[in-house]
Amino acid sequence: MHPSQSELLQLKNLGLASVNILHSIGIRSCEDLRRIGPVGAFISIRNRGINVSRVLLYALQGALLDVHWNELDPDLKARLASEADRLLSSQGTE
Repeated sequence: MHPSQSELLQLKNLGLASVNILHSIGIRSCEDLRRIGPVGAFISIRNRGINVSRVLLYALQGALLDVHWNELDPDLKARLASEADRLLSSQGTE
């Protein structure tokens, strides 16, 4: 296992499949995820043609906050989803 996989696997909500997806878009560390942010990561994943649900978006935010994605405030989830939808729509790839 690569050291960065281990680092990302320590975050809440992220399993091996999620970490492999993150690696496919160049996110190899917690700092990389913080820098691009959950919405940016989600958009990059979708732009690579990987079909993921909003749950991954919430899981990424939860990973950064160290909380289970299902415990995120509903308003925060709504803001994340709205921003992601807006960006995807502007790209014409919703």
